[in-house]
Amino acid sequence: MYAIPLGDDHAELRPLEPWQAEEFLAHIDRGRDHIGQYVPLPDRVSDLASARSFLQAYADKAAADTGRLCGIWADGTLVGGVLFRRFDVATGYAEAGCWLEPSAVGRRLVTRAVRVLIDWAVETRGIHRIEWQVASENTPSIAVARRLGMTRDGVLREAVAYRGVRQDIEVWSVLAPEWRAARP
Repeated sequence: MYAIPLGDDHAELRPLEPWQAEEFLAHIDRGRDHIGQYVPLPDRVSDLASARSFLQAYADKAAADTGRLCGIWADGTLVGGVLFRRFDVATGYAEAGCWLEPSAVGRRLVTRAVRVLIDWAVETRGIHRIEWQVASENTPSIAVARRLGMTRDGVLREAVAYRGVRQDIEVWSVLAPEWRAARP
């Protein structure tokens, strides 16, 4: 399979597939509390069967061309992931997302990985709008949206109940012409 370097610091982006369920579960276990602050992934992935099921769901989305999932590896260890939760070529819309375990925080790995995804979506697949939805209290994820040159479209007040608490969700986006204009 392919591996895309994310810089010169031994970090790379690779597909994350069902056959990697054990490695994926170990990664989620290492970052369970940190990841679970804002992302429900650790609630959905609690054992090998649920890890395999999650990865299979994204393999099915990739086969149907409705989503994508890639892992971020640093020094050979899976430390995070980026994805297109929704991906619709017909309408030109995609929603990106991410997570990262604590050992990899502060290296801008998510920003670099999402750049690769957005470049592919815009330039290869013709996606016009990439959206980023984030809990208003998730300042690291909002910082990623800003670094990617996204615009804050608005706030969906108390839109999501997560672990018994209603959360405001900020919607950020970048349009294909904006993305192209901002590239070096």
